[in-house]
Parts: sequence; C-alpha cells; structure tokens
Amino acid sequence: MTEDTTGNVAPEGTAPEQRAQVLRRWRPVVLAGLAGAVTVTVLNEGVRRVLPHAPRMEVIGERALAGTLEAVGADPPRGEALYGWTMLADLVSNSLYYGLVAVAGPAQAWPLGGALGLAAGVGAVALPRPLGLGEQPDARSPQTPVLTAAWYLAGGLAAAATYRRLAAQDR
Repeated sequence: MTEDTTGNVAPEGTAPEQRAQVLRRWRPVVLAGLAGAVTVTVLNEGVRRVLPHAPRMEVIGERALAGTLEAVGADPPRGEALYGWTMLADLVSNSLYYGLVAVAGPAQAWPLGGALGLAAGVGAVALPRPLGLGEQPDARSPQTPVLTAAWYLAGGLAAAATYRRLAAQDR
C-alpha cells in the first residue's frame, strides 16, 4: 500500500489520477440513475396532486416497505414517517435501477433507457396485486396504468439523456 500527499492509502500502483478516472467513469452512471429516479418521483408526486385517477405509486411503495419491515419483525413507521422513508427507498432503488442505462455504453443508452423504463412501467402496473400489495387507489380508470407506464418510461429516457450527455463530457 502507498500513501499519497493527502494521507489517503491506495493499493500499489494506484495513482490519484487513476482514482480520478474511476470517479469520472462512475459520475455519469450515478447521475443518470438519479435523473431517472427523480423524474419518476416528480411526475408521480406532482401529477397525483392535481389529476384525478393519477398513479399512486407511493401507496404501493408504502405497502411494500411496511410489509417488508413487518416480515423481518420490525415495526414500520406510520404516517408521514412511512411516506418519507418510502420516498427515500424509491429514490435509492430507482437510482440504482436507472443507472443500468450505462451498461451498454452511450451509443445504446436510448434504447436501453426506453427498455428499462417500459419494463419498470409494466412491472409497476402488473406486479403489485400478485405480490400482495393490492391495487393503486383509483386504479379502475384506464388512464392510471397508462400514466404509470409513462412515468417509468420518462424515467428511463431521462436517465439515457443524462448518461449520454455526461459520458460525452467526460471523454
């Protein structure tokens, strides 16, 4: 192990420039994932406040988080605390998911982002009931599943756009 001038210890042969290069490679991935997650969350949270029959993915998320905590013997938070933890869990998990847009490189980011978004959207529409999470409130409206899929598709495309832009800057 070697120590650099700042006192950081690095494996033999690892220069600060190499660490900076690794950070440059991960920056677009992390920020693309975050862009996708924020897009889905902003659409869900913003539109549900003004549109009847809007997707209510936060309700499904709250049920999933509370059920998971109960399954491991922990008392889930209630009310606003449950909502806050659900939002955090959604942002983290969706960021990790949408960060996958980078696996095929910038040239394939658009199709991969679209595929990731559509897959997440279809899953968000089709899986809650079989997973024991029930239906979204107001899910009887035909626009609810369409909007749900659209939010996740928008997240995938936002991740793709962000990744392509940042990856191009870091070259």
